[in-house]
Amino acid sequence: MRSLSTAIAGATNSSSQHSAPATTTCGSLLRELQEIWDEIGENESERDKMLLQLEQECLDIYRTKVEKTRKYKADLHQSLAESEAEIAKIASALGERVPWYEDKGNIKVKISNIQPVLENMRSKKQERMKEFLDTEMQIAQICAEIAGNDQALRPAKIQVNELDLTTKKGKELKLRLQDLQSEKRLRLQKVNGYISAIHDLSVVMSVEFVAILGDIHPSLHDDLNAQPKSISNETLARLTSEVSSLKEMKKQRLQKLQDLGRTLKELWNLMDTPIEEQQRFDHVICLISSSVDDVLSKGSLAIEVIELTEVEVERLNALKSSKLKELIFKRQNELEEIYRSAHMDIDSETAHQILMRLVESGNLPDLLSSMDQQIAKAKEQALSRRDILDKFEKWNHASQEENWLDEYERDENRYSAGRGAHINLKRAEKARVLVTKIPSLVENLIGKIKAWEVENGMPFLYDKAPLVRTLEEYTVLRQEKQEEKRRNREQKRLQEQFAAEQEALYGSRSNSKKPLGQSNIAMGTPTPINRRGTISGRHGISAAKERRESAKAGNIIPPNYVALSKDEHISRGS
Repeated sequence: MRSLSTAIAGATNSSSQHSAPATTTCGSLLRELQEIWDEIGENESERDKMLLQLEQECLDIYRTKVEKTRKYKADLHQSLAESEAEIAKIASALGERVPWYEDKGNIKVKISNIQPVLENMRSKKQERMKEFLDTEMQIAQICAEIAGNDQALRPAKIQVNELDLTTKKGKELKLRLQDLQSEKRLRLQKVNGYISAIHDLSVVMSVEFVAILGDIHPSLHDDLNAQPKSISNETLARLTSEVSSLKEMKKQRLQKLQDLGRTLKELWNLMDTPIEEQQRFDHVICLISSSVDDVLSKGSLAIEVIELTEVEVERLNALKSSKLKELIFKRQNELEEIYRSAHMDIDSETAHQILMRLVESGNLPDLLSSMDQQIAKAKEQALSRRDILDKFEKWNHASQEENWLDEYERDENRYSAGRGAHINLKRAEKARVLVTKIPSLVENLIGKIKAWEVENGMPFLYDKAPLVRTLEEYTVLRQEKQEEKRRNREQKRLQEQFAAEQEALYGSRSNSKKPLGQSNIAMGTPTPINRRGTISGRHGISAAKERRESAKAGNIIPPNYVALSKDEHISRGS
């Protein structure tokens, strides 16, 4: 059995491990317990038993306390380790080195040193995660807009990888966001471009712009900007399709109006429509030479314009048949006038009969087109004859002046001081100069005519007569006329010589000359001349024969007369 002193010693030793006041209290309590037992008369065995029990209870209390202390120490070690691990994890996630902190002293000192570092790392992590979340949110929003997802995104649905919060990852996310933002801008530009194109096409064709955009996507015509414009692939595809469809519609409408405009012009030309009536459709005619991209005027390709033009074309087509007949006969008169002005051969009566039969047979547009072709060909032929006809007119005028000059020179009273004599003198001077040019005019004209005939493969007719033959006959007649003039001058000279010889032989005697016939030239008044031509084949030849016969019937020199000189007459008279 343990004695009281041993128990007290054990309690004292146990108490010595704690503070001095606790040891003193425990010893006093044991002494007080010993006194109580003495007073009670407690035996030694009971005392030992109670002391053992008391000692065991004290040991249990100490043991429990030690275990708690050990556990607390372990908890502090674990907390320090966890803080270090968390710092290392955050540093790894941020892509940074583990920050330095004071690692000396007891556990609590170490914990107090590491705690600010941990809080700083946690703050960095939260800021980085917030930055990443914002970037990821924008990326997800743009991706949703591109995908056509109109539902609003919630941040809770965005997952950020906490193990990779490095600056490299942040740069990658920002680059991706920039790419998506660039793509969004490009898509938005495309959408706005398509909307602008649809608006322009709608204005030109007068179609419902708002209704078209509403069918594609409601956000495209949202004037209040309550929601952003859709930039999804589907929206872009539908916009592209709509623009292509409207462009094709514009092309078809322009083609239709151009065809109608050409038809209108043809009908106007056929029917000689007044300019005032044509001006109602000037906006349609202007489109004939326009390309698709040039047509930008508001409502210029509206369906109402097409319908109005179609009605006008139908109205003119209804009037075309009666008007075509009138135009065909008008073209025939124009064709005959071209032939007449160019002195070409045309049988008007036969042509009218043939034209009547063709008109009655139908197919008036082709007939009118044929008439236009004939008129164009006739104008071309008339133009090719123009130079020759101009030179022919010059020759004709020269030959008329030549005839006038012949008559003028036969008038013995041409030098009298009558009214207008000086005018005829001036005309005669000019006529003589012009007559000298006649041979070269005729030669040049015949050369041009023959060249024309070789080029065109047909004779050059003037009022149904070959002009070369007319000129050749004129040349022959002119030569005969010149020969006749020469003979007349020779005969007159011989007559005057004969008369002089007679006068020398028999002396002077009164000889009343037979007055010449009154000239048909009115002094001062030019002789009217037929502009259709001075000499015409057979008439010219017969006129020359008459002049030769009249010359023979005049004063004829005796056949046995021989011209003698004045000296011979005097010698014979003596």
